[in-house]
Order: sequence, then structure tokens, then C-alpha cells
Amino acid sequence: MRPSSDNQYAGGPVNWRIITSLIPYLAEFRGRVALAMGFLLVAKLAGVAVPWALKLIVEHFEQSPQALMVVPVVLLAGYGLLRFSSVFFSELRDAVFARVAERAMRRISLRVFEHLHRLDLGFHLSRRTGGLARDIERGTSGVSFLLRFMVFNILPTLVEIGLIAAILLAAFSPVYALTVLGSVILYGAFSIWCTEWRNRFVRESNQMDNRSNTRAVDSLLNYETVKYFGNERFEAEQYDRNLAGWEAARMKNRLSLAALNSGQALIIAASVTLMMFLAAGQVAAGEMTLGELVMINAYMIQLFIPLNFLGFIYREIREALTNIERLFGLLEAPVKVADVADARPLEVHGGRVTFQDVSHAYDPQRPILQGVSFDIPAGHTLAIVGPSGAGKSTLARLLFRFYDVSAGAILIDGQDIRSVTQDSLRRAIGVVPQDTVLFNDTIGYNIAYGSPGASEERIWEALRMAQLEDFVRQLPKGLDTQVGERGLKLSGGEKQRIAIARVLLKDPPILVLDEATSSLDTHAERLILEALNLVARKRTTLAIAHRLSTIIHAERILVLEQGRVVEQGSHTELLAAGGAYARLWADQQREDTNQATESNPEGK
Repeated sequence: MRPSSDNQYAGGPVNWRIITSLIPYLAEFRGRVALAMGFLLVAKLAGVAVPWALKLIVEHFEQSPQALMVVPVVLLAGYGLLRFSSVFFSELRDAVFARVAERAMRRISLRVFEHLHRLDLGFHLSRRTGGLARDIERGTSGVSFLLRFMVFNILPTLVEIGLIAAILLAAFSPVYALTVLGSVILYGAFSIWCTEWRNRFVRESNQMDNRSNTRAVDSLLNYETVKYFGNERFEAEQYDRNLAGWEAARMKNRLSLAALNSGQALIIAASVTLMMFLAAGQVAAGEMTLGELVMINAYMIQLFIPLNFLGFIYREIREALTNIERLFGLLEAPVKVADVADARPLEVHGGRVTFQDVSHAYDPQRPILQGVSFDIPAGHTLAIVGPSGAGKSTLARLLFRFYDVSAGAILIDGQDIRSVTQDSLRRAIGVVPQDTVLFNDTIGYNIAYGSPGASEERIWEALRMAQLEDFVRQLPKGLDTQVGERGLKLSGGEKQRIAIARVLLKDPPILVLDEATSSLDTHAERLILEALNLVARKRTTLAIAHRLSTIIHAERILVLEQGRVVEQGSHTELLAAGGAYARLWADQQREDTNQATESNPEGK
């Protein structure tokens, strides 16, 4: 499935098979569902008996107007008990069924969350977080709505309509039963037609809601960029433009709802009026008692209250299904990087990494890597350098199996990484990325993420190795210091050292350093390089570097240009060759000299 877009709300029929897919969530609690249905039946029987009890009371007074003190206490108590029972057993039904609905929301939310983590990196790079979060939120709420209202409102309402029609048919002229059934059919047909008509406005409203929310999230996540360019007013105008679209869509939604409600009210009023004309005529002719007139009126009111609710339920179900479409669309998104059926855990005997004639392209028209081959012996270090866009970071993504190679193979200790489980593969590899993004939690949490459940002593040891211990101890809250959204409360160097501490705590046999010191000043860089060199001695290390000064001591350096290996050797050998590496080195030395001159123009 291609990444979601706003056009998915353009229209089309709702997939009603979604309803049947919810049955397994009911089957998990068969006992609760059966008990809830029992309470439901008792509540409906009590509700249908209330107008009959009211008829008996009115007829008693009609026959003996002065008999207030001799009205049977049992009849009055029974009337009250029936009314109470109707509400009480409905509440019991909801209480018993609540666990079923909430557990279904939990199960589906977890299922979507796990599925999203199984999808490839390309899917997430093309998605918008704000819209995705709204899809999940509305979808899970829609699931709960469907479970509660379809099972315990639509079916019971239809049963209640049938019971009332049967009572009117048995006790009075067939005209009453036909009037009831005719009005129900007319009401239902109008509700369905009008709801289908206005469903496009629901979709449009959701689309505008997603756009405005996505815009807000993107703007707030890029808070610093907004401030750098002084574009607060521009962002507000863009957000307000989306809100204006949402406002217009909501107005259409509300006006169409008013039309629907007015039409339903007209049908109800006409039906009740017709029934009252028929009943009043029979009372005047002496063919019906006053109690029976009251009973018919009570039944009509009792009938149209749930029927009106049924109209609301249908509207809400259509809206819920519209929302669930997006949620189930996420579940149907194909997992492009999946474990094979007989995948085995990766067995690391040293950590030798081999790239065999690897080619890769995110877009078939634009190849990134072309026939890349190299070998990193266990416990050794290989540095990858090259200009931007050469494919350096793609090597790390392929090693982690965020994508599968387009051609060739990647081996770890002779095992093709496509034949082992992704979980075992990623447990064996640690990474210090160029752009470190932290969880909006504490420093301690972010470091312990490398090994959840690690002791505080191990966390402090990792901090010491990452040259961050003194900084954290000086903080008033120490490890409990909040880092802010995406770590914005910390400097780039501090964030990067937390990432280094995190991977040190993980203690993997294979290490990937993706320009791991790019955000550090010269002094911090030297300290970190010492720590990383110490750690890398016993690990197979792939070091991706932009600043060549950080990898001059690497055992072997591989130069990548336009997705191809153009040179490899030690720092000294590559300089002597006078090729691509030597040119990169000369360019960076010249840049460093120019920067030093600009920062100290008088040579002070």
C-alpha cells in the first residue's frame, strides 16, 4: 500500500466487512457477552411492559375516579419497579460489556502499533506523524463505538420495535401495527439516504482536521527553524488557512445534520399525530378506553425514542466506519522487510561483516549503491568516507535491514542477514547516529533505553565512558533531568554523547558510527574519539565519517563516490595515491584553515 494521502477521503463505499472482523474480539469474552445479552433482554422486556402497566393504572381510575386510596399498591409498585428495572439492567449490561469494548480497543491499538514498527523505514519517512496519530485515535474510538452500539443498541431496538408492533397488532386494529411498521420503514429509508448523502461532508471534515493537525505538529517539531527565520506569522497563517478549511467543512457537516434531524422529526411527528387521530376517534366512538389511548401514546413515544437513537447510531456508525477505514488501511500496509518462514536467530561468533556486490535503490530510476563489496574482519574497524549523497548512510540502513538490498548480499559471520530474525540482527548491532533524536523523558531513561532494566551503576559507567559523567552530576536532578521533545533542552554535543552512552550500555558486538562526532567541538571530539577507539577495539566497527580527521587512525578506509567504491587503504596509503581521498583531505584542510583565519583574523 502506498503512503496515505488526503485523497483517501475522497469518497467511495465503506468496507462493511470491517464489522465482521470485530467478531473475534467479542469471542474472547463469550461469558461476558452472553451475560450482557441476558441483562439486555430483561431490560427490554421491562421497558415494553411499562406502557401496559400505565394502561392498567389509568383504567383503574377511569372506572373508579374516587378510588385513590384503594388503588392496588402492587400495581403502582410494579409500575415503578418496571421503570427502574429497564434502566438498572441496561446499566448492568453496559458495566458487564465495558471490559469487552475496552479490551478490543487495547488489542487493536497494540496490533496497529506493532504493525507500524514492522513497516519499513520508507513508509515512515513518507508519513506525517500528526495525521497518523489522528487516524489511530479516531479508528480505535470507532472500534469501541461499533462494538458497543451495534451489538447492544441496533439489534435490541429492532427487537423492541417488533415487540411493540406485535402488541398493537394483537390488542388493536391492524391499522396501528401497519402505521408503526410503515413509519419505521420510512424513517429508516430517509435516515439511510440522508446519511449517505452527508457522509462526504464527514470525510471532508476529517481530511481538514488531519491537515490542520499535521501542520501544527510539523511546525511545533520544527520550532527552532521557525524562530531562525522569524516565520511565526507565516506558520500561523498557514495553520489558520487549514483551520478555515476545517471550519467550512464542519459547517457543511452541521447543516446537513440539521437537515437530517429535521426530516426525522417530521416523520416522527406525523406518525404520532396519525396514531393519535386514529385512537382519539375510537375513544370518542366508545371502541377504546382512555387507558388504551394512553398506552398507545406511551408506546409510540417509547418506540420513537430508540428509533431516533437508531438514526443517530446509524450516522455514527457510518462515521466510525469511515474512521476505521484508515486504521485498517494501516494494518493492511504490506511489510516489505519481513522475516522468512524459517528465519533463525543470528549467531555471532566474532562479528565479521561482509558486503558482497551490494546494489540498492530507493527509486529504481535513481540507484544509490552499485556493486559495493568489502569485508570487515571480526574486531576490526572499517571507515567509509565520501562526498554527500555517495551512499554512506545507506550502507548502515542496509546493515540494520531497514531495507533489503536490491542485489547482492550482506553477511555476518557467514550468515545472510535476510535469513536471520530481525530482532536478533538488531540486538547484535549498535549505532551512534549523526542526528540523535531522544525520547521526551529523562537522561536516565534515554541512556537505559540501550538496555532496559539496566542498573544505575551500569548507566553511570556508560556515562563515564562517553565523557558525560561530570555534566550529568552537575545537573540539579542528575539522571532525572528532562531532555524535552526530541532532546531540544540539550546541546547537539550533549545529545550525541547520550547516544554514545546508550550504545555503550547496549554493548553490541558490531558497532556503527554514523558521523558520531559531527556535533562535537574539538575538545569533546578528542575525548569521545578516545572512548570510541577504546570500545571499538573489541568490536567490529563500521565508521561512517564526513570529517576525515576522525578516522585517520582507522585500519582501513573505503572511499565511496556515486555509490561505487573508488579507493581503499590506510590514511597514509590513500594520501600517497593522490586520488579521491587525497582531494577530500586537501579540501577539508583548506576549509579548516579558512575557518581558523575567519575566527582569528589578527592571528591572536
